[in-house]
Amino acid sequence: MMQVGKIITISDISVEIILSNTDVKIGDILEVENNHKYVFEIIEINNVSATCVSLYSTRGLQKGSIVNKISDGLEIEYSDKILGRVFDSYGDVIDGLPFESEKKVKVNNDTVSLKEVKADNDPLWTGIKVIDFFAPLQKGFKMGLLGGAGVGKTVLIKELIHNIYSSSNSNAVFVGAGERSREGKELYEDMKSSNLLDKMTMVFGQMGDNPVSRSKSVATGLRMAEYLRDEKKQDVLIFIDNIYRFIQAKAEISTDLKELLIENGYPANMANEISQIEERISSNNNGSITSFQAIYIPADDLTDDAVQTVMSYMDGQIVLDRKIAELGLYPAINVFKSTSKLVDAEKIGERHYNLVEKVLACLTRYEELEEIIAVLGIEELSEEDKHIFYRSRKLRNYFSQPMFVAESYTNIKGEFVDIKDVLDDVENILNGKYDDIDESKFRYIGKYNG
Repeated sequence: MMQVGKIITISDISVEIILSNTDVKIGDILEVENNHKYVFEIIEINNVSATCVSLYSTRGLQKGSIVNKISDGLEIEYSDKILGRVFDSYGDVIDGLPFESEKKVKVNNDTVSLKEVKADNDPLWTGIKVIDFFAPLQKGFKMGLLGGAGVGKTVLIKELIHNIYSSSNSNAVFVGAGERSREGKELYEDMKSSNLLDKMTMVFGQMGDNPVSRSKSVATGLRMAEYLRDEKKQDVLIFIDNIYRFIQAKAEISTDLKELLIENGYPANMANEISQIEERISSNNNGSITSFQAIYIPADDLTDDAVQTVMSYMDGQIVLDRKIAELGLYPAINVFKSTSKLVDAEKIGERHYNLVEKVLACLTRYEELEEIIAVLGIEELSEEDKHIFYRSRKLRNYFSQPMFVAESYTNIKGEFVDIKDVLDDVENILNGKYDDIDESKFRYIGKYNG
């Protein structure tokens, strides 16, 4: 431990230190040990002083306190011991169970170089019909996950973790950035009861924590995902909930440091901060990191600067819709708003691409017909429109699905559905092969076995 100086100014988030030892650098971790332990990270050095952000509260800290250097940067666990455990933003275990470290590394890591990046990856089939058909994934994709509370986001996340692990034996990382403590605890208990906890690592920068903690949680989770990719040679899933809270936390820090803010109060270096995170989510020859990033839309404004900056990195989006959830159809995914760059004839094949186009056209016409029927009745429709109406209802039901992680409360056995079976079933519904089958037979099934 090396003495580096004394504190001369204190704010809610940051402190300034007059340096007595200039052998320090940005990223170094310092501490003050009085009746209470205070920990800081250096973010700026100006000749004889250093500006630091406080990792915890500064309450009770006094000017003139002696500051010591304790390490060259934040370090987290980098071994198999991360699996099945819950960490805070600084890599400390918070699940109350005993923990012995095996190996630690710095949280910050360089992005994968252009030479190492692997862009031509295989599709990542989830076994969830509506995703694989309308918004298929590729290993290394970044997908935006949009949807409010109560529309089945947690169940969908759990099912994705279950199915990807079952099909490829790959693990997952969940990052709660600005997550409510209650929601984090519920997710932990859900994962435990579903026997998924040992297949994943959880990192939480909770809503009640200071903004430094909330901003660090994403980098900590990514470092653990990089361990699974680079050391265990896996294709990894990482869920970030919520990437917008990460930007908010950075804005709070910038405000405290009296830095220049742009429109809507975002930090001037917002694009760079997001870039540093998104560029680390990539594939190399060891494996891939595929991400689902929940994105809060402030005031439902999709043109918000932060939302637009994040979305520019996305390869697609999955939108959960309350209206679909109210129909009792899960996963409650809005197929008109859910997209993927993989929906291209050259990437998924002519047959799959053409079927997506036909289904979307059919469902669009169905919504128009619903309005006509509400006024005139179904008998006024032409035969062609009647076929479209009834086939669309079958398609809508067909894209619901029994989930493995929901078996305990639905009493319906979960199913992993191969994309070939999905294409066959959709084609048969569109061609009228199942016109004589009641639409209820297509609700909560895997592939159709009629």
